[in-house]
Amino acid sequence: MKKNLSILLIAGICLSAIPLSRLGKPAVSRKASPGSQFVEALLKKMTLEEKVGQMTQVTLDVVSAKGGNGQDLEPQQLDTSMLRQALLQYHVGSILNVGAHGFDRDHWHEIISEIQEVATRDTRLKIPILYGIDAIHGVTYTMGSILFPQEIGLAATWNPDLAHQMGEVTAYETRASYIPWNFSPVLDLGVNPLWPRMYETLGEDPFLGSTMGVALIRGYQGAGPVDKYHVAACMKHYLGYSDPLSGKDRTPAWIPDRFMRQYFLPNFAAAVKAGAMTVMVNSAEINGVPVHASHYLLTDVLRGELGFKGLVVTDWADIKNLHDRHHVAATEEDAVRIAVMAGIDMSMVPYDFSFYNELLDLVKKGAVPESRIDESVRRILQLKYDLGLFDHPVGNPSDYPDFGSEAHRKVAFQAAGEAITLLRNENQVLPLSPGAKILVTGPAANTMRSLDGGWSYTWQGERDDQFASGHHTILAAIRQRIGESRVSYVQGATFDRVLDLDSAVQAAAGVDAVVLCLGESSYAETPGNIDDLDLPQAQIDLARAMAGTGKPVILVLTEGRPRIISQFADQMSGILMAYYLGNEGGDALASVLFGDINPSGKLPVTYPRHANALFHYYRKYAEDDDQGSIDGYHPQFEFGFGLSYTRFTYSGLRLSSDTLRGNQSFTVSVDLTNSGSRKGKEVVELYSGALYGSVTPEVKRLRAFRKVELDPGQTQTIVFTLTPKDLAFIGQDNKPVTESAEYRFQVGPLSIMCYYRSGNPQRLGSGRID
Repeated sequence: MKKNLSILLIAGICLSAIPLSRLGKPAVSRKASPGSQFVEALLKKMTLEEKVGQMTQVTLDVVSAKGGNGQDLEPQQLDTSMLRQALLQYHVGSILNVGAHGFDRDHWHEIISEIQEVATRDTRLKIPILYGIDAIHGVTYTMGSILFPQEIGLAATWNPDLAHQMGEVTAYETRASYIPWNFSPVLDLGVNPLWPRMYETLGEDPFLGSTMGVALIRGYQGAGPVDKYHVAACMKHYLGYSDPLSGKDRTPAWIPDRFMRQYFLPNFAAAVKAGAMTVMVNSAEINGVPVHASHYLLTDVLRGELGFKGLVVTDWADIKNLHDRHHVAATEEDAVRIAVMAGIDMSMVPYDFSFYNELLDLVKKGAVPESRIDESVRRILQLKYDLGLFDHPVGNPSDYPDFGSEAHRKVAFQAAGEAITLLRNENQVLPLSPGAKILVTGPAANTMRSLDGGWSYTWQGERDDQFASGHHTILAAIRQRIGESRVSYVQGATFDRVLDLDSAVQAAAGVDAVVLCLGESSYAETPGNIDDLDLPQAQIDLARAMAGTGKPVILVLTEGRPRIISQFADQMSGILMAYYLGNEGGDALASVLFGDINPSGKLPVTYPRHANALFHYYRKYAEDDDQGSIDGYHPQFEFGFGLSYTRFTYSGLRLSSDTLRGNQSFTVSVDLTNSGSRKGKEVVELYSGALYGSVTPEVKRLRAFRKVELDPGQTQTIVFTLTPKDLAFIGQDNKPVTESAEYRFQVGPLSIMCYYRSGNPQRLGSGRID
């Protein structure tokens, strides 16, 4: 069938969906009954083996043809016998991932078509396969797709509308690749800058992360039932994955339950409320308990407290890891029992059928009740039903004319432009004159790897310069913007090795300014682990050499986490934080450098000054620098910071009442004026902080924000409406509470005080009973 399908594709059938005659009909009529009735009727027809198979997910490698070296053939193709074994013998319900690199749409159509043909024609109950992929900043593994900024860059836009648009475009292009399930968004809190997945997060703040995450999910899934242009979102990695004590990926975290609920849980609670259809689990452990083994987190909290009704899938090999890595299960079979009884619905096995065999044995000998299997299979079938797979297991290629379109590219360009964060602009060195002569130098200047990051065409993004060759590096974009004759280029250093500082210094003699491109290349997950947050010495040496030329130096940082730059930051005339901006990042940076875009990004993380002084902005009063010789909170740049080419003035901060009572809502208003000479966008950030509390209060917490655009001289009044619930924290009983206290509200440089009296007696930090 593989050979025949290939011939048909070459003949042009790739432009239409699989003929219905080649797809089987489900054993239960979908149109005859609503979803739950359809699912229950199908579940009753299933054997135990078919049920356990639905809970089994394998990677595409398992059913791919191999060469003599045991590696997937290039170009990739399916092994028909292995595919039939997976679907007919082991009843596999889900497949994920890609081969050595991304495919074009035609090849995705060929693969998905052949898989679904076997599933819906040759299996007994004709249940379609649920295919999943990591489309985390656009469709990662489809050639010609639009790649957006990584999530940390998206968070820097502080623009939920852009997040929603990114979600919509990504969903459209994922469905255009015939895949209905996206393992995104990452809702881990970006609190440990050493962690190699920092760039996949939406920053360190729960309110910012929740707001942007919900916007992404609504973009992915749409406003109503999921249609052919939307996908099932997968919030990940539940819970606490992003704060390992060592900073290394998949290593232990120690997070008290109150702290977990205060900071890490809100992103997921908001996602559940927004209707996220699936969740992926943290690969690591918290307080000595692997999350894949935690009934408390997976069932009591996720389902019991948050009310999640959807599918819970493991991460890569993480049930096996309960035995192999965490050592909480004496055997692999016991690992399966622990995980399933904790609340896992589907195992990303991913390389064999061991989970199937072990779970089947566990049920047969009574160690896992079949009723527990039914719970998971019911969720899996419901998801397939909700995604329309029983009616349309493969999409119609002609339904997606906007794949990779100019309209989609413009959204990515806007996102990249709004993400770029201006951190320093001494003597208004920026924007540069298009008539200036520029030296471009640094290891990040002429590679797409530093613009796209990991999860770009390949897992590590190591072939990005090959697959993204049609897009502009920073160097190419600057040359296009001002002309090649005005641009000199000397690399100067690799990411970790000096090449030729003397040549770079000599080249600087004949230019007006230097654009110094430092940071990180691409990486993903464990290969991105580092031991030192400082930039490598080679890059520090290059920065100091450029500063020593006496020419204005504009530092452009393309990096997935905030690497330490305090050794030379004060010697830079300008600093732009560029994160990983995606394929449009080079052009967006050139537009900011030369004034076509007025930067409006704000930091979604605290940028540390020293590797051993890692604070979050929602610090406690004891962490502030108020004790003379003790150097407390003193980051390189604060969370929420970002400059503009224009000037914004805040005035008239006011509250609807200076005393709040009970559950009454209230407003905080401020007037914002563009008092500069350029049109610009400003993020108005509202913070609050209690002066005292029964749990030591934070100095401030983000409560609301809004991004507005103003013409020169224009003034706009920004009004935020809050309730006392918005001021709540997690108390000593691990429950949210808003205590009677005095609160400080801050917007820009302004602050105002307000007293809140709850309707119930509350013990204040001062010891009074209100």
